[in-house]
Amino acid sequence: MAKEKKGEKPICQNKTAWRNYAIEDTYEAGIVLQGTEVKSLREGRANMKDSYARVTNGEVFVYDLHISPYSHGNRSNHDPLRVRKLLLHKQEIKRLYGKTRERGLALIPLKLYFKNGKVKIEIGVSKGKKLHDRRDDLKRKSDQRDMERAIKDRSR
Repeated sequence: MAKEKKGEKPICQNKTAWRNYAIEDTYEAGIVLQGTEVKSLREGRANMKDSYARVTNGEVFVYDLHISPYSHGNRSNHDPLRVRKLLLHKQEIKRLYGKTRERGLALIPLKLYFKNGKVKIEIGVSKGKKLHDRRDDLKRKSDQRDMERAIKDRSR
């Protein structure tokens, strides 16, 4: 998993993405938000579980990113599941578009965090894992844990 860097305050992570997808490359993007969305994110009220991103008309949008309505908001509160635009350089957008069209890769949001007072989202270019790949990963992790435990016991 990605390590937390200095100056970053994590909001939420998409833990199922690491289990269900093989992440090949990651990009950091800004995200266009309304005022009540930022206030809600400062409270840590977001869910990325089923979210995904898509390149449309030369722009990248994130879908199904749930940001709960702000608790002290009024009638101008935001829609929790609205489509949000991501801010990337044009060259990065072209690269992402090519990868998703040619090789059939998906854009999956991995992490949402504050960086220098701005909300950033980390998206991963990923390929879906098959069931046997997921089982192999679980077996590998279990074996690694057993080896570390045995080494720790021997050193005592």
